[in-house]
Amino acid sequence: MTEEFHRIRRLPPYVFAEVNKAKAAARHRGEDIIDLGMGNPDSAPPPHVVQKLVETVADPRAHGYSVSKGIPGLRKALAGYYARRFGVKLDPETEVVATLGSKEGLANLSAAITSPGDTILVPNPSYPIHQFGFIIAGASVRSIPAHPGEDMLRALDRAVRHSVPKPTALIVNFPSNPTAFLADLDFYKELVAFARREDIWILSDLAYAEIYFGSNVPPSILQVDGAKDVAVEFTSLSKTYSMAGWRMGFAAGNPRLINALTRIKSYLDYGAFTPIQVAAVAALNGPQDCVEQMRTLYRERRDVLIRGLSAAGWEVPSPEGSMFAWAPIPERFAHLGSVEFSKLLLARAGVAVAPGLGFGEYGEGFVRIGLVENTQRLRQATRNIKAFLHNNNAGPGLSDVVHLEKA
Repeated sequence: MTEEFHRIRRLPPYVFAEVNKAKAAARHRGEDIIDLGMGNPDSAPPPHVVQKLVETVADPRAHGYSVSKGIPGLRKALAGYYARRFGVKLDPETEVVATLGSKEGLANLSAAITSPGDTILVPNPSYPIHQFGFIIAGASVRSIPAHPGEDMLRALDRAVRHSVPKPTALIVNFPSNPTAFLADLDFYKELVAFARREDIWILSDLAYAEIYFGSNVPPSILQVDGAKDVAVEFTSLSKTYSMAGWRMGFAAGNPRLINALTRIKSYLDYGAFTPIQVAAVAALNGPQDCVEQMRTLYRERRDVLIRGLSAAGWEVPSPEGSMFAWAPIPERFAHLGSVEFSKLLLARAGVAVAPGLGFGEYGEGFVRIGLVENTQRLRQATRNIKAFLHNNNAGPGLSDVVHLEKA
């Protein structure tokens, strides 16, 4: 009885745990930590959505078991959003299911469609559930490039020709977490054509669809003709309406995949708390000026962060979407790796970031910086980082980090 359980053995140590432990210790010592490590929105949900939640909670009838696949009005609201935003028609009965956030939906669909030993194609780096949802379900994962372009398409072709068994599913995520890459409709057309030709499912994570900062408006893969033959897409209210803790998401698209997810969920949950579902309807059907305000907020934060880091001597690409910057580690610190650099940044600058290694082996050499503090705190963070970088022109060694941990 001393051996670790089989599925747990397939999960590596949680990379973020080291930085989280150091962050907790620093706060315990009373240090002011500016936490840019977690994608946790700091703004309040729209007032009309909160009010609808409060009203519904006051109804005694709203406290029983809910509907696992989502109340009818919620599924209709999500279909209405797709019609307005993407020009995509969805059947609320057969092509939409509500989920407890997109993460739960991805994990449960992975379990529903995976047989032990299946090969799944996943971008690297990517959000951990994209890979580990399938690993937990017993699949083997083959990494492909994360950028939406020719390299990814060539890698997909090689994977089909050289993987045994042949891949059964592909994950994509644009705007992406952590890299902030965006895909256009032409790329999705090539992806759908590939999947239809090779008989491969596509699971698209569109959680950051509404966080974009330029003229490149993120499309849905379901806009492509024939996409519903092979694809399902996950969306979420977490970032769009600052409702992360409400755990309200959706899957939409291929009826067979939606039915598989709906069926497995029927054994596992009774759906989100009904007042949350009702409030989610108010979010999707109500005034949408709050979404533009959210977008403006993140754009302002992005600009403050990127300008401040540049002034500090750290050149970081300006993201066109998502709520993250994907930052290459400054060259003189590259030998430390992303975990030790993140710990050093925490200790010397009081700024927490997410090490790129936590998103896959090809995330090494980067850190993810979240736009999850107000502009005043972001300016303070970049000032702290500037002082840290200027005081470490010689570049520290790994022993400096170890010494700091022991202090």
